[in-house]
Amino acid sequence: MNRVELIDAIAAETGLTKKDIDVTLKSFMAVVSDTLQKKESVQLIGFGTFSTVDKPEREGRNPANGETIKIAASTAVKFKAGTAMKEKVNTKPEKKSGKKSKKK
Repeated sequence: MNRVELIDAIAAETGLTKKDIDVTLKSFMAVVSDTLQKKESVQLIGFGTFSTVDKPEREGRNPANGETIKIAASTAVKFKAGTAMKEKVNTKPEKKSGKKSKKK
């Protein structure tokens, strides 16, 4: 699912306008990014937790020539799914209740 498909799905679920959802989604991403940049976590009970992990500098190899290179230290974003999310993902999707009419 891409951004446009996500916005369409939320609009269908909530009845809100796509424009309002786009603004809300942009704001959500900005707030989460700004919080993670400050090395703080964002916890959404039932959904999951966004956090950061510091990766130290390390040595690696250039696959083209085998030369040893230094890989700079960096901060990675981590997401840990919440219990409710794990349970939802590990169950079969519910079938839609739309009844098909039989042709005679």
